[in-house]
Amino acid sequence: MINENFPDILFNDLKIIRDKRPLIHNITNFVVMNQTANVILSIGASPVMSHSISEVEEMVSFAGALVLNIGTLWDELVDSMIKAGEIANKKSIPVILDPVGSGATRLRTESALRILNEVHISVIRGNPAEIKSITGKDAKIKGVDSIELNKIEELTEIAKKVSNRYDSVVAITGKTDIISDGKNIFLSHNGDDMLKHITGTGCSSTVSCACFMSVQKDMMIATLEGLSYYSVAAEIVGKEIKTPGSFETGLRDKLFNMTEEEYRDYFRIEEL
Repeated sequence: MINENFPDILFNDLKIIRDKRPLIHNITNFVVMNQTANVILSIGASPVMSHSISEVEEMVSFAGALVLNIGTLWDELVDSMIKAGEIANKKSIPVILDPVGSGATRLRTESALRILNEVHISVIRGNPAEIKSITGKDAKIKGVDSIELNKIEELTEIAKKVSNRYDSVVAITGKTDIISDGKNIFLSHNGDDMLKHITGTGCSSTVSCACFMSVQKDMMIATLEGLSYYSVAAEIVGKEIKTPGSFETGLRDKLFNMTEEEYRDYFRIEEL
């Protein structure tokens, strides 16, 4: 899957995104809504942030992918997410779940599990603590940030376990991103430390995956495309920019104008 032809696949899918401008329906985190909308626009798709249960059924019917992000959560919002997810499932529209802060409070953990049990989720993307909480194990988390360090070996087993339980591709993101479909494991080694100084970078990598999910039928490939494209852009920008405000602007610009040659020079994906 990952060889010298992978950049060709990624940039072919990127061209399709930019030609078709698929709608990405977000029921999402109010803290990062503007930021993630701009990431979607920079990649080339079209964002809509639609949360009301009165319109999600109609809105998701137009979408190429659905993003469910529990970062700013209340009970009724979960009902909207589930209704939108059920319609997406009926129409074979891929759904990505970002279980922000799962493990921090009972509301977040139970909401993530309820969504997973009532909607078929194509891709789950979270940090180590969030994904670990889905397995029912305690995970150390502060606010919405993971504060525990795990060995790659432990995280690969967690990723496979969650993937097999929910029939979903699972992405555990951090210094090294771990992606599994329950059998195969890939590691993506790109990124930059400056990402830790900007809010919503995990949420942004989620919507990057959603853009590629809207045109790529293989959810493993789409997830690798989305995570790798975003983290390579961050790594390129981080070579020159060392302050968070300018870095965020530069990252958006690089998502917009990265060349295939630049991507080939930087991408590092490993199959275990």
